[in-house]
Amino acid sequence: MDDVARAAGVSRSLVSLVFQDSPKVATASRDRVMGAADRLGYRPNALARSLASARTNTIGILLDDLRNPFFADALGAFEDAASAQGLRALIADGRRDATREEEAVRTFADHRVDGVISISPRLSDAQLHALATLTPLVSVERDCSLVNVDVVMHDEREGARLAVEHLAELGHRAITHIDGGPGAGSAVRRDGYIEAMRSLGLADSIDIVAGEYTEAAGREAAEVLLARPGLPTAVFCANDAMAAGVAAAIAEQGFTIPGDVSLVGYDNSMLAALHVLSLTSVRQPLDVLAEAAISALLLRIEDPQRTGTRVLVPTTLVVRRSTAIPRSSA
Repeated sequence: MDDVARAAGVSRSLVSLVFQDSPKVATASRDRVMGAADRLGYRPNALARSLASARTNTIGILLDDLRNPFFADALGAFEDAASAQGLRALIADGRRDATREEEAVRTFADHRVDGVISISPRLSDAQLHALATLTPLVSVERDCSLVNVDVVMHDEREGARLAVEHLAELGHRAITHIDGGPGAGSAVRRDGYIEAMRSLGLADSIDIVAGEYTEAAGREAAEVLLARPGLPTAVFCANDAMAAGVAAAIAEQGFTIPGDVSLVGYDNSMLAALHVLSLTSVRQPLDVLAEAAISALLLRIEDPQRTGTRVLVPTTLVVRRSTAIPRSSA
């Protein structure tokens, strides 16, 4: 700042006012300072500036697994929502590992972020509670009942119901669910599937295959189904990455989608919209979730002692070419 002041022929205090966007600075003086800063390649040190204030206007965004296309979509939505509130974002990838997630949040806190949004964390309630004492924390798509953590969710039970009802309306009765294992939301989606099957009079057809939120797990689950005497007429996967694995494994054995098997995913990620897959999928409204999470985080930053809140966002089903009436009904 001293160098900029000398180059612009002004005082250091005036340079400080310019970079604080003070309305007290005349336009001509502001232009001189900014011109000098551009020539010198000067950028204010955000961390150093934050030492003199209580806020850095920076938040941490922790993602479960960036190898999953859903989280790439989520990152864009949450960065946009943060930017709209004048916030910058630091990003971390937990790689589906609670230990890595805990280290990431602690690193965010070391960098003096104003708060952290964790999307589908695998952290335990005890870990979430402890980390929320270090920095304001919002959990997205991972439910908990902690007094110091805000939760923003979409209605996963409703999402599963929409998927099963869609398949049943097409005439499917043998509907298999491949679950998401220990992944966030997996248990609720599985329960939603079971409840929907029972409410439709299909309790005897309930069939759950263990999975995980990866393409490889989808392939493995499909191999389990292919080893049986007959395929189900429909498969509902707990996320799109698994559905992509199921589609590939089934096609390799000469079966078609939706000719032989109707397929539904979850997340409505970029994978689902690909023309080659055209996957019917439950849509998580990322823009709504992001705005709600940023709002909750800002409220907690202003009042760290407020009681944890829970926001539940409705969801929809996006129907594409991967679902059709069963071949036996055609």
